[in-house]
Amino acid sequence: MERCEWANTGELEIKYHDEQWGVPVHDDRLLFEMLILEGAQAGLSWSTILKKREGYVKAFDNFDAEKISKYSDVKIAELMSNAGIVRNKLKINGAITNAKIFLEIQKEYGSFDRYIWSFVDGHSINNKWAVLSDVPASSTESDEMSKSLKKKGFKFVGSTICYAYMQAVGMVNDHLISCFRHSEVKKLQN
Repeated sequence: MERCEWANTGELEIKYHDEQWGVPVHDDRLLFEMLILEGAQAGLSWSTILKKREGYVKAFDNFDAEKISKYSDVKIAELMSNAGIVRNKLKINGAITNAKIFLEIQKEYGSFDRYIWSFVDGHSINNKWAVLSDVPASSTESDEMSKSLKKKGFKFVGSTICYAYMQAVGMVNDHLISCFRHSEVKKLQN
């Protein structure tokens, strides 16, 4: 069974690739989780974040944006001493800021899903890359998403992070055409 090259680096990567990466996500909580995790990944490997994902789920109250938006200085200090997550104060504070704005977007648009998927007109983009080096680090859509998110006040949402987010939540299908998941993910799209 052939899969994307990057996924063959470990058990966590294979599981993530085979079960989640590229699958369209429309659940606001999971969309928020992935936004926070992609931001936490900035400057690090995705493997590092996958290894710490369970730690994030516990430390950040299962990515409950309402709870995160109310984190106190005491909670921030607790997070800074938690080895189960990336202990970076800017990223932790960014997650809290992002939770507050996420909730505002939910109110304004009815759901975060409706807002975030508007950057691809509500439909996944199916790419047909032959080799990993063909896969871009950003796109016109991720540029627009980044610009909009930054304007709203989000942190850690540069175009490259937004593109990785789009891949993660199935807004783009960047499985290589030789990968068994390319056609499977395509069937899951609306």
